[in-house]
Amino acid sequence: WAGPHHLHYTALPDWAQTLGMVFSIMLWMPSWGGMINGLMTLSGAWDKLRTDPVLRMMVISVAFYGMSTFEGPMMSIKAVNSLSHYTDWTIGHVHSGALGWVGMVSMGAVYYLVPRLWGKAEVYSLRLVSWHVWLATLGIVVYASAMWVSGIMQGLMWREYDDQGFLVYSFSETVQAMHPYYVIRAFGGLLFLVGALVMVYNLYRTIKGATPSKVMVGAQAVAAAE
Repeated sequence: WAGPHHLHYTALPDWAQTLGMVFSIMLWMPSWGGMINGLMTLSGAWDKLRTDPVLRMMVISVAFYGMSTFEGPMMSIKAVNSLSHYTDWTIGHVHSGALGWVGMVSMGAVYYLVPRLWGKAEVYSLRLVSWHVWLATLGIVVYASAMWVSGIMQGLMWREYDDQGFLVYSFSETVQAMHPYYVIRAFGGLLFLVGALVMVYNLYRTIKGATPSKVMVGAQAVAAAE
């Protein structure tokens, strides 16, 4: 029922649009409940963020989840959506969730799993993981921020009318105005890509490492516990 918020100001019946808005706003509660639950899991162990970059990546991903799940219901409000619909603001919102939440939590999980699957003590370089965390975080912030600013400007330009009721800006003028923000967006995407390449190298060296770890899994761990 939250899906109609993607179809505001279309041929969808107005009652369905309103219902989609209501259900989308209701999603604030379970979404932020999950975010708070995830962050508060670290209660009493926040100091580990200084020494464990993999954990840091996962915490940052949960923060991006909270941000994107706040922004989504906000954008479902018709008054807000009248400005954001069809603009780059939506693109910024989607990528803050796709790259910030889904991307970073997935990469954090891979960092955690690979050493254990290949029997290593830890990843090849925690320093490289830390570099990846900050490259990815900065890249997403730059990328999404450029799209937020570009989208709001785009929406305002589309709504600008002169005294006679004609559009002040042509479509090509709005595209031209967004060009600098697309350059910034590309730079942010490049930072994220460089971070991903650092991850690939780090995991490759981890898998090819000569010294297996003493991490015990499965029956070995049970036997040791007994």
